[in-house]
Amino acid sequence: MILDNLVLGRQYAGISPRFEKAFSFLQQVNDRLPDGRNEIDGDDVFALVVRTTTKPVEGRQLEVHRKYIDIQYVHTGREVMYWAPLASLKTVTMPYDPAQEAALYAFQPEAQPICVRGGQFAIFFPEDGHIPSCAWDQPEEVFKVVIKVRV
Repeated sequence: MILDNLVLGRQYAGISPRFEKAFSFLQQVNDRLPDGRNEIDGDDVFALVVRTTTKPVEGRQLEVHRKYIDIQYVHTGREVMYWAPLASLKTVTMPYDPAQEAALYAFQPEAQPICVRGGQFAIFFPEDGHIPSCAWDQPEEVFKVVIKVRV
């Protein structure tokens, strides 16, 4: 898991050649970007643009992906994303489903809250369980972009 500011995003291009395309896209995000899927490089790199209201963490589950790395960028607003290493997750609530490209695990109190403000991003790798879009103090509107980068 990585947390950083978008202005420093290009330094992560060495992780994968696909990261350079992802961060080039994020540098151009503005309020006029349409919601939904935005193509970057076919199924290898694409963006999911979301305008949402954060929710309390109670009742939420940790998600894990196998084929994609998530770069979760908060453009405006703020949210808490919870993180826990996959190796520590014990209770499977949904086995891996290739159609959803996710497995779900019960929340665990040891999960770390990661506070993400507008202009910041978090990177979650396949070994990172995470819960995005959680309320900070209270629910609020967030404009975010989730870049899916094929492993």
